[in-house]
Amino acid sequence: MPLAILGLLIVLALTAGATGWYLLLKPDSSGIAAGQSVEIVIDSGTSTAGIGGTLSSAGVVDNARMFRLKARNSDVAGKLKAGTYAFVTGSRYEDVLAKLTKGPDIVYYDVVIPEGFTITQIAARFAKQAGVPEDELLALLTTGASQFAADRPHLADTNGGSLEGFLFPATYRIKEGTTSEQIVIEMLDAFDENMASVDMTFATSKNLTVFDVVTIASILEREAKVAKERPLVSSVIYNRLNKGMRLQLCATVLYEMPVGSDKVTYEDTKRDTPYNTYVHDGLPPGPISNPGLASLEAAAHPADTKYLYYVLTGKDGSQTFCETYDQFQKAVKVNRQNF
Repeated sequence: MPLAILGLLIVLALTAGATGWYLLLKPDSSGIAAGQSVEIVIDSGTSTAGIGGTLSSAGVVDNARMFRLKARNSDVAGKLKAGTYAFVTGSRYEDVLAKLTKGPDIVYYDVVIPEGFTITQIAARFAKQAGVPEDELLALLTTGASQFAADRPHLADTNGGSLEGFLFPATYRIKEGTTSEQIVIEMLDAFDENMASVDMTFATSKNLTVFDVVTIASILEREAKVAKERPLVSSVIYNRLNKGMRLQLCATVLYEMPVGSDKVTYEDTKRDTPYNTYVHDGLPPGPISNPGLASLEAAAHPADTKYLYYVLTGKDGSQTFCETYDQFQKAVKVNRQNF
């Protein structure tokens, strides 16, 4: 082989090698200072190359290719565990690989709060599924409204400082160690965000406040078993309020009964307790559950009806709505036949 060609091949080989090392050593990202705390989520099934790309984009390691090479040379490629990690930018490759091999150091819990849960049920759910101190959280939910009322005027009217009604039902991703106060703020923020989409025009025209609408919505969660009937139940509440009739709703009586109670007796309806709408006029002193968006909308926009009564008549939870007491009595007979 002519010396000139051999020399050219050597130069090309050296150039390729230098280029390769340059690509391995050159930082993928610039402008990210070292020593910053970052949280990284590695999804299940992510390849070593994908993990390297995520880490280098965040500045945890300098170069994704070098990360992949070191993982392969350390025989840990394919052994890196998914999860959520706390890293520091500018970390050593060896330290990062050791942590990823050991497993995640940040734990999250997905806590589902269904529509219609009470504050007692919410505190119990967070305690069971996320390890939050139940007594501490329940105390804050029961009397702590004033701590959060500065930016939320609607909390000024709460009954005894209770946050009942204003804790939005949703799935909450809770980081291990999250405080009770942080959980409450997240739930109140979710309520504010959803309530902002509710048109209060009709309710306001009836001199009802946000607190009133939330109270009605909380009743709908407990009284309406079929979703499409929420506006109808809401119309009964509005119509009764307009006529000065007592609401006479079993759900409000149950609210003050022991947890797990599901039936109201005639004697229960006669007890003089604050939430008993068989005894007291108007709405109860506050919400009886925490309503979702559909109930909030139905509470602000009831159906246009003349209904004054409703009775459970369908085994699917559907109800018969009535304008007159005679119609109501007939529906009661159907209820007794079916149940």
